[in-house]
Amino acid sequence: MVDFGLNIFNTGTKFTEAKELVKEVYQMDERPWVVGFSGGKDSTAVVQLVFQALQELEPSQLHKKVYVISSDTQVETPLIIDKITRTLGRIQAKALELGLPFETQKVRPKVEQTFWSSIIGKGYPTPRQKFRWCTDRLKIEPANRFILDKVDQFGEVIMLLGVRDSESATRAAVMQSHTIEGKKLMRHSTLRNAFVFAPIRTFNVDDVWEFLLQYESPWGDDNNELLELYQSSNSECPLIVDKEVKESAGSCGNSRFGCWTCTVVSEDKALSGFINNGVDWLRPLYDFRSFLVQIREDKTKRQKQRMNGEVYLLPFNDELNGREPILKENLKQYLDENNINLATVEELDIVIQDGDELKRLGVGPFTLKAREEILRELLRTQKQIRELHDPTIELITIEELKAIRKYWHDDLQWEDRLPMIVEEETGEVYDWDHNDRPVFKDDQLTDLETLCQEEGVNLSVLKQLISVEKDYSGVKVRRGLFQAFDKTLKQDFLHL
Repeated sequence: MVDFGLNIFNTGTKFTEAKELVKEVYQMDERPWVVGFSGGKDSTAVVQLVFQALQELEPSQLHKKVYVISSDTQVETPLIIDKITRTLGRIQAKALELGLPFETQKVRPKVEQTFWSSIIGKGYPTPRQKFRWCTDRLKIEPANRFILDKVDQFGEVIMLLGVRDSESATRAAVMQSHTIEGKKLMRHSTLRNAFVFAPIRTFNVDDVWEFLLQYESPWGDDNNELLELYQSSNSECPLIVDKEVKESAGSCGNSRFGCWTCTVVSEDKALSGFINNGVDWLRPLYDFRSFLVQIREDKTKRQKQRMNGEVYLLPFNDELNGREPILKENLKQYLDENNINLATVEELDIVIQDGDELKRLGVGPFTLKAREEILRELLRTQKQIRELHDPTIELITIEELKAIRKYWHDDLQWEDRLPMIVEEETGEVYDWDHNDRPVFKDDQLTDLETLCQEEGVNLSVLKQLISVEKDYSGVKVRRGLFQAFDKTLKQDFLHL
């Protein structure tokens, strides 16, 4: 590391060059800037660099907005989201004081697409390295909605990111592929009329820390505290707005600035680091995150078909142990004769003969029973955190609970168990939407199940057809009704 006692900012170093570049690009045109801020070292350096550069411009030159946005995935580590919230507030207050055109804002996923709505509501399996659905839903899409809103308003925007060529060869290659020759901007790979400016692109990690520790934060933060957060973690979870950059960004799971629920990595070094440093009240979050990893790997907690009803087979590599394989062409008959619903069955340890190969059923989303279990465990964890640290902490919001309730209803849980679960685990009674009440009462459901058994009708499919009809009731033009019926009746498990 360099000698931080040197006064190098005005001696023609890359810091001065970066600041002058920021001034130049800012004054080039009328396109507003959107700065991605994650709270980590690189994005902090970018915001601080831009802030200092604009401070040196004349008031007449401050002709366009600089929006500083931060992704609030709603499952950020509580310590970090509190820090980001405070920092955004300080940036905004200092900018108003100095007359700088900054505007700070958090961007969040739609309530129907949050982490809990996706996992507990729709049954998404928790993310893993080859299925990182969380990045798109929780980070890319919310940020892109904000950017596209500004594109609609201003025609074009410039996105400022704290990406650096030295982070990785893959990241450098992605950035180079989008660089416009002879220009200071990069094309955004997916967003029309959006461009990317990386003012610290040539910095290495030592440059970043030198800049942050040599020069005080313009809005009053202590960058030494930021350094302390990195003592046992070498990465941050950046604000990602590009699907190609997502692949080179790697996992956020070991990051101080990622989600406490991250199941992409085998061990959460960030949470364990905080706990080892004495933040004991975070232990329930660490335990719950471990629970999420375990339940994902438990095949009894997963449906034996995908969300669209598709059935798929995987190689069977275990011992038969006396089991007789079922011919693939006889699978449907086996399921029908044994009244097996692939969406709800837990233990289904069968071997399938597919030509010369032995196969097993692949797994899909969490079963409704497993989703109930996850919700109960989450509410218990929330209760623990409130008792240990802060009675106002919300790990899951009432809006998410209402979205989950609707997803469960769509998945044919007409018993409407969510309000009961919430009351049992929290003691709280909410004003649930009257229109989301079950289609049938318990005794009617029992009668319906009996009739289906007597007539040899698949209860799950019948419930889906009734649900489709309910969705279209009261709609004058119902041309999509029969297409929806057709889609329901063509699900794989009906035609194995």
